[in-house]
Amino acid sequence: MKRIINTEKAPAAVGPYSQAAEINGTLYIAGQIPIDPETGIIVQGDIAEQTMQVMKNIEAVLLAAGYTFADVVKSTCLLTDMDNFAEMNRVYGSFYQKDPPARAAFAVKGLPLGAMIEIETIAAK
Repeated sequence: MKRIINTEKAPAAVGPYSQAAEINGTLYIAGQIPIDPETGIIVQGDIAEQTMQVMKNIEAVLLAAGYTFADVVKSTCLLTDMDNFAEMNRVYGSFYQKDPPARAAFAVKGLPLGAMIEIETIAAK
């Protein structure tokens, strides 16, 4: 049975989707952009600051669903500028110091609300 995850500790969806959905022990987290859940606006700053906010948003959804970063099996990172890859990778990697998940990273033309980064995440138990 599908379970929808929603937490006020992560940004509300900016469209017709859920923050996450879980089915058969697998959690699918919608792409997170660097929205501060307290203000509802994009964090201003460089790619490191935006990546940190995205990872905090992912963590909030993971915890609300009863998961941790150790349960993450796959991430997809979308960047508006691949020149930001190394710095994004540094911040992202700080959350996965042991047994990091599989990952893909792509350059995209644009992201919602002018974000520089979006990360979608899959976790499993």
